[in-house]
Amino acid sequence: MFYEPRHGHGLPHDPFKAIIAPRPIGWISSLDAQGRPNLAPYSFFNAVHSSPPMLAFTSETMKHSAANAIESGEFVFNLCTRPLFDAMNVSSGALAEGESEFAAAGLETAPCRVVRAPRVAAAPAALECKVVHSMRLHDVDGRPLQGWIIIGQVVGVHIDEAYLRDGRFDTAAAQPLARCGYRDYATVTELFEALRPTDGGAFTAGQKDR
Repeated sequence: MFYEPRHGHGLPHDPFKAIIAPRPIGWISSLDAQGRPNLAPYSFFNAVHSSPPMLAFTSETMKHSAANAIESGEFVFNLCTRPLFDAMNVSSGALAEGESEFAAAGLETAPCRVVRAPRVAAAPAALECKVVHSMRLHDVDGRPLQGWIIIGQVVGVHIDEAYLRDGRFDTAAAQPLARCGYRDYATVTELFEALRPTDGGAFTAGQKDR
């Protein structure tokens, strides 16, 4: 089939989010102007640069995390894993302004080193970020949308050393969660390694794990 989104897809459910999948979950913690913590998951999230490291999340409507990040100039990405799914799901609820998702989800906070916002203590990794860009999105006709993108530069990295193996972060052991389409999620539990042609030596497509 083929369709133009402006004319609709004719399916019972929109396939867009199921096609662009899996997507890392941007579990974003921040502080509001009164210093109250906020925590929420964003499914439109990813790394956007490596040197310096940067990541971005998009908020459809100006939600608390986006507003806090723009106003305070900082936020934290917390790695969401399979053991933390239930807490993450609770934190996606529509709580009243100022009400703590950390408390609602039964999560302990941990202090950050560079930014003021707290992080999820149980997360295997957390990235402290300073906002470098934020803007409202527009469509191809220039009309403003109810969507904002926030880009942060990573200024501090926390890693639980239990997930370090031979100098590498053990992604499979951490079991990161990813958002798929509809109400579907995926967990990373298995990896395979392949060299690039520019890596030198023999190149084997689909090379198995060591």
